[in-house]
Amino acid sequence: MSAQVPLLDVWCEGRTPLLIDVPHAGTYIPDELRAALTPHAQNVPDADWHVPQLYAFATERGASLMVATHARYVIDLNRDPQGAVLYPGADNSELVPTTGFDRRPLYRPGTAPTAAEIEARRARYWAPYHAQLAQRLEAIRARHGYAILLDAHSIRSRVPRFFAGRLPDLNLGTADGGSCAASLQAAAFDVLGRADGFSAVCNGRFKGGYITRHHGAPARGVHALQLEIAQACYMHEDPPWPWEPQRARPLRAVLERLIGALLAWRP
Repeated sequence: MSAQVPLLDVWCEGRTPLLIDVPHAGTYIPDELRAALTPHAQNVPDADWHVPQLYAFATERGASLMVATHARYVIDLNRDPQGAVLYPGADNSELVPTTGFDRRPLYRPGTAPTAAEIEARRARYWAPYHAQLAQRLEAIRARHGYAILLDAHSIRSRVPRFFAGRLPDLNLGTADGGSCAASLQAAAFDVLGRADGFSAVCNGRFKGGYITRHHGAPARGVHALQLEIAQACYMHEDPPWPWEPQRARPLRAVLERLIGALLAWRP
């Protein structure tokens, strides 16, 4: 009997205006795609490890939680479908990555996806995920009068390909203020910027990817923020990338205050 293919996301419906989206925590790779990847890539080293665990408490407070199941190597849900560059002048990963964050090839020689294969993946995985996210945000907006999208991410604290030195611990992005109300950005960063023991920046290296920029529409009542967390704050950054409870506890306390601030905010 063949293994069951998972849905594109795991969904937990809440009762508040807040939806937390985790697009890069998935590690599932269909067998026909896995065979083309290098053994190193098959372990998905660039996953946003344990991010759903960081935010699991939020469902008890009424937030909706949407977690992608498929690995970002299948297709990157946080990239423009036409390949538009998110960060001009910086190194950018692709809609379907061919190299990892360490610049190592992800595909065996001669097996990298063609343009037609990339388009097929976009139609099969990317488009329905975004359609589902848009539908859920609209349902929340219709129910409450507004919706808040928190796009939740993490990354190794040192990735020379994308930034010099060590990344700040907490990186809030709002597309330079374009994806949410100014008062919501202020409320979120008031928590992050005051977090003892953590460094924080707003609209620094990571200003929000495609999800934040595309789905954030404050004029329509949909407010989107991205939070990129340095993985050293809660886990070991080397394989097998284990969760570190002692290290994660202070971060979880900060995230609890952040979620509280988002839930308390009103347009």
